[in-house]
Amino acid sequence: MTTPADCNQSYDYLSTATGLLKITANDLGISAITYVEQQDQPPSSHPLLRKAKQQLIEYFNNEREVFDLPLAAKGTVFQRKVWQLLRDIPYGQTCSYGDIAKRLDNPKAVRAVGSANGRNPISIIVPCHRVIGANGTLTGYAGGLKRKAYLLQLENSLFSAHQAK
Repeated sequence: MTTPADCNQSYDYLSTATGLLKITANDLGISAITYVEQQDQPPSSHPLLRKAKQQLIEYFNNEREVFDLPLAAKGTVFQRKVWQLLRDIPYGQTCSYGDIAKRLDNPKAVRAVGSANGRNPISIIVPCHRVIGANGTLTGYAGGLKRKAYLLQLENSLFSAHQAK
């Protein structure tokens, strides 16, 4: 079923060191930030898009650690709980899927947490890149492991590339 917010999607793009980001917003908030190969929608003007682009530029310039944007991601109740916990992971730090499952008071939900993490529609701002394997290695990232490693190194110069193996 289509809601009024679905009909009023606005799009813009930002070229970053990790690739082209497509930013999607509606009147409720930022609904998606995804990596794309090329622009597939005409860019539009929306105050939230301008604000998101500015904050992302600051992030990539090491001038911002916390984002201040309303978010409007669609997901199940469980997914939204996981995504909120992702936002609680401090800049420059990581945790495991198991850590998040424990914070949900459901330590056996590791796979479900991984699935929700993989369905996160708002890259970078909802920092799913900060979730790593229990053994400290990088695991899946919708944008690819090279991008994940880059983001982690951007946030924490002590993060080593060998963890990406």
